[in-house]
Amino acid sequence: MRQILRSRTHRTLRTVLVAALLAPLAGCVLGPRYETPQVSTPAQFKEAGDWVLATPADDAARGAWWRVFGDPVLDALAAQVAVSNQNVAAAAAAYDQARSLVRQQRASLFPVVTLDGAANRSSSGTGSGGTIASRIGNTYQVSMGASWEPDVWGRLRLGVAGASASAQASAADLASAQLSAQGELVVDYLNLREADVQSQLLAETIAAYQRALQIAQNRYAAGIAPKTDVLQAQTQLANAQADLVALQQNRAQYEHAIAVLIGKPPAEFTLESVVWQPTVPQVPLMLPAMLLERRPDIAAAERSVAAANAQIGIAQAGYFPSIGLSGSYGTNGSRVADLFSTSAAGWSLGASLAQRIFDAGAVSAQVASARAAQRRAAAIYRQTVLTAFQDVEDQLSANRILEKQLDLRRTASEAANQAEQQVLNRYKAGQVAYTDVITAQTTALSARRTLAQLQANRQSAAVALIQALGGGWQGLGVAGE
Repeated sequence: MRQILRSRTHRTLRTVLVAALLAPLAGCVLGPRYETPQVSTPAQFKEAGDWVLATPADDAARGAWWRVFGDPVLDALAAQVAVSNQNVAAAAAAYDQARSLVRQQRASLFPVVTLDGAANRSSSGTGSGGTIASRIGNTYQVSMGASWEPDVWGRLRLGVAGASASAQASAADLASAQLSAQGELVVDYLNLREADVQSQLLAETIAAYQRALQIAQNRYAAGIAPKTDVLQAQTQLANAQADLVALQQNRAQYEHAIAVLIGKPPAEFTLESVVWQPTVPQVPLMLPAMLLERRPDIAAAERSVAAANAQIGIAQAGYFPSIGLSGSYGTNGSRVADLFSTSAAGWSLGASLAQRIFDAGAVSAQVASARAAQRRAAAIYRQTVLTAFQDVEDQLSANRILEKQLDLRRTASEAANQAEQQVLNRYKAGQVAYTDVITAQTTALSARRTLAQLQANRQSAAVALIQALGGGWQGLGVAGE
């Protein structure tokens, strides 16, 4: 009997060893070899012109790019986005979740070890000669088991690779969320400061309109000007005052938006109005090929392709058998002391193999679905790259055109201011009608406000260009410096 048991044990051990020897075959991983999808990359940006070129590296820190505007208040606000913004916090949580999934997938490469214990107390009744006796007994059991699925076809390692690619894509999504929230805050802040500038212009204009109204009233009182001059001056003044009220509403909305971006209720946040001079930074450029290494949304799209590529191999593993190894060792007895007796010990080793014989094409459909998902991810990646190129070209064009417009608008504003003063002097001398004064004042105010708005638009365009380039450029080394 012992010989038979020994023979069976040897056969079981041989089966386990044969299955274990299959594990090195895991180096032959299924699925297509991953290659980054090819995209058409221009040698340089069409709208670059003589723009300053930088030499960026994909591992360089983006830095606090908003510091180029030279505003300490903005620096303090933008730094709070990565800490307090709830959209960024959600992206950070998604990244942590993706990293946990990587650890979960990696754990599947190793055996699962379990420890079980049980204690039971039972009674049984026996009877003879009309008597009933109760017998009470105890049973104790302790066992340790282990199971392992050798990654013969690379399915588990592909799962780890896919999860890792997804985690990297999630990290890029986090960087995109931070960049987007920071950019939104900077633009809102610049718009708020533009509202401060516009408010200052309107306050100065209202003061000028009040002086013009006083002149019209004096001339009317002297009988040398009609009542309509006074009424027109009053209308002009009231309209300017109404514009100032509307501007204050816009500023309040920007202030509320900034509060939410830094994770505060609007009621707990206030930004004081200041005398503010717009600063337009010089943004260094890079070659289009470098953009593929800089933009977090491109990185996320590329990693999604890698994750989809791994799913093809995982689906193809369904064509092959699954292999499992298991083993256990345990003891049992009626007393706790018996658990430490070798005579009460028992063990087992096992190996299993399962192969699909017929599934009506389910595995083939899964493989086809995985391949289609990979093609879709590749197409999204290429479209993301094209959109990124378009973003940079658009912002380069906007920056160049706004810069040219600024010189022209500044000239127009200066001329309109002079014309306004000359027409007002001529009205005082009784040489022109008050309608000419209104026309000159309206033109001058419009020119001044357009100039201020254009300066803010240039700042916003600089922010958009920085975002289109994937963030800041600190530590990248600007060519020619």
